[in-house]
Amino acid sequence: MKRLDHFEERLGKVTLFRACSKQDLRRIARLADPDDVKEGETLVSEGQQGKELFVIISGNATVIRKGRKVATLGPGDYFGELAVLNPAPRTATVKATTPMEVLIVRGRELGVLLADVPIVARKLLAGMALRLQEADSKVFSA
Repeated sequence: MKRLDHFEERLGKVTLFRACSKQDLRRIARLADPDDVKEGETLVSEGQQGKELFVIISGNATVIRKGRKVATLGPGDYFGELAVLNPAPRTATVKATTPMEVLIVRGRELGVLLADVPIVARKLLAGMALRLQEADSKVFSA
């Protein structure tokens, strides 16, 4: 139970899940599988079919698109959310630059939860909208 509480707490700090209630977070935490990732390991590859969402608990990763580094991710960041909602080829490669701990939420299981509890889907969309707003403000302030 402590482990589930830990996952729930971590998920609650992630922008994507910020609008979720404690009960929603508990449901999502039950779906999450922890994974330890070695430095240098590739988590996802550009062009690969995506089916899961990753939440970084600890460590850092680099996002590479078309051979160019485009971002650095760290604790509290997430990636793969688009593949969960619309299974499609990954748009970037994500590679661990340090040892990492991640939570993996499989799209199929999350899809079942979202169908059963539609309010959670709305809350996740709100989290995604917030991320888009942040990205938009970065683009237009540069």
